[in-house]
Amino acid sequence: MILTEFLAQDNIRLDVVASSKKRVLELVGKYAADYLNQQGYCDIPHTSDEHAICPLECFGSLFKREKLGSTAINNGVALPHAKLPENHLLKLDKPMALLLRLEQAVDYEANDNKPVDLIYAVLFPAQCCESYRGVLPKMAEALSDKGLIKRLRQAETSDDIWHILSMSEHEDVESTVE
Repeated sequence: MILTEFLAQDNIRLDVVASSKKRVLELVGKYAADYLNQQGYCDIPHTSDEHAICPLECFGSLFKREKLGSTAINNGVALPHAKLPENHLLKLDKPMALLLRLEQAVDYEANDNKPVDLIYAVLFPAQCCESYRGVLPKMAEALSDKGLIKRLRQAETSDDIWHILSMSEHEDVESTVE
């Protein structure tokens, strides 16, 4: 459940065109802000053109974190993550995730020197960041499964991706029960 718990099916994007790690983070910031502003997570009047979350704020948080060290987890996968900027208009009480599969892999400064084409990004609300401290290692472990990575790369639609993630988590539950 760790990969679908914070991921909405609307936040799965395939064949995303990006030429660099910076551009990937800009797109994640844009997609995240668009989703938050459109899905009722922001307490703003519907008549207002104002947006509670700016794409540049999301990008800035991700970029700042990335400056501390690459969030690539090898085998062509990256797990960028950051705390969302504090914002009294944002009514999000749990992390949100986005999954991007790039049309062409980009250099992500990975330890294994492989370019990255699968991005699983997580943004944490400032007020509950501490309560989700242990989630990133579990996500990284799940995203290190070479079989899962191969199936995600072969998927044809976002529905296929969702199904693959859901099934992989179901398989993980069964293996821990045995």
